Amino acid sequence: MIQDDCIFCRIVTGDIPCAKLYESEGVLAFLDISPVRKGHALVVAKAHHPTIWDLPPELGAELIEAMNRVGEAVLSATGSEGLNIMMNNLEAAGQIVHHAHFHLIPRKIGDGLALWPQHAYESLDEMSALASAIRTRIT
Repeated sequence: MIQDDCIFCRIVTGDIPCAKLYESEGVLAFLDISPVRKGHALVVAKAHHPTIWDLPPELGAELIEAMNRVGEAVLSATGSEGLNIMMNNLEAAGQIVHHAHFHLIPRKIGDGLALWPQHAYESLDEMSALASAIRTRIT
């Protein structure tokens, strides 16, 4: 399924050019046009699925294989010492393009990139209560 109004679908179909890194039957990887760091790559499902919850389970292995292959190549080509693999789901988490995709961001020790501040639990009881609430909702 492709959506005409989705920029990633248009990249997948070739309507919009990209700096392609990798392609398989169900996955495309390319450099982010607005990178956090040089070498920042995106790994996208070719079919349009808005979030991780919409992805078919069988596509997961193909996405992970692509992230492994592209991630190792990004590390090598950029001389980086680490790699963040991230996925934003829904607006509150920073998702801008509503087409499931993973960010591969090359990192170096001391590069100054802060991904998030830490927010500690008030107590172990608070943490345990939230863990319990989450467990009861896992289907």
